[in-house]
Amino acid sequence: MVQKTILFDLDGTLTDSGEGIINCAILALQHFGLPIPSREEMRVFVGPPLQESFIRHGVPADRAEEAVRIYRSRYIPIGKFENTPYPGIREMLEALKADGHKLYVATSKPEAMSIEILEHFDLARYFDQICGATMDFSRSSKEAVIAYLLEQNGRSDNTVMVGDTKFDILGAASHGIPAIGVAWGYGETADMEAAGAAAIAHNPEELLELLRR
Repeated sequence: MVQKTILFDLDGTLTDSGEGIINCAILALQHFGLPIPSREEMRVFVGPPLQESFIRHGVPADRAEEAVRIYRSRYIPIGKFENTPYPGIREMLEALKADGHKLYVATSKPEAMSIEILEHFDLARYFDQICGATMDFSRSSKEAVIAYLLEQNGRSDNTVMVGDTKFDILGAASHGIPAIGVAWGYGETADMEAAGAAAIAHNPEELLELLRR
């Protein structure tokens, strides 16, 4: 079996973090006196950089960082643990490590928080490195996070991205990396396919099969 380098998104791919993210995003929108969409509509906050999501929901661009600070005031102590790994994820990671693949996390969530969350759920040990955004917004997009990861670890011809939104697919494509979308997260399958996903997995067992090909 050929060794692969596999980059995983975090929110909506490895863990179901929607409850905490949505609760904290609502707090920030309330701070600005903005309308609060339904929780179903608020699912769009899971995955993309927060600043972009707040601007799309009415926060003035010059106050987007303020919105993120309000969000983090609840997320750091409480929201990050309103979260749970998806069923089957641990077993999939165990199998991929046993196969000898190199596993990484590439997330738009701040890196320190990502490490803490994965350690909390005893998932950090499966990854060679966990790469995320910076707290000062200097590295926030999926494209920038992947660039940072490649700078740190070099580039393999057998690299693949796994994520649940079009941002994962497009971020990987910007570096010439194919991507597999997962249907259990917060993005739309049609959006991932339109962005160029090589395949869509509907559960971790199917994802494992795709990654082993």
